[in-house]
Amino acid sequence: MNIQFKKGVLELCVLVLLSKQDYYGYELVEEISKYVDISEGTIYPLLRRLQKEGYLESYLQESSEGPPRKYYRITGLGKSTKDELVKEWTDFVEGVNFIICKEEKHE
Repeated sequence: MNIQFKKGVLELCVLVLLSKQDYYGYELVEEISKYVDISEGTIYPLLRRLQKEGYLESYLQESSEGPPRKYYRITGLGKSTKDELVKEWTDFVEGVNFIICKEEKHE
């Protein structure tokens, strides 16, 4: 899959997941990896960028399994951006599916 395309999709996945609950980085990797092939090294630069752009904020929380974990939560700006991206994604997928189905009918 095209790397730039995948990065955009991962941004959408992260914002959608964080709109439901707060996650720490590795937890996000585990959740997304259930559906999309990603590596840990992909998610952390994305989280830093989204935080820098004001879509996320972070906080530390004690962990019974070691040092405190850095959790991420979505901001108001992140929620509105997520809503826009979901709409764009839905329109995009519908358009592509229409083309694919239309093409299959002509074969």
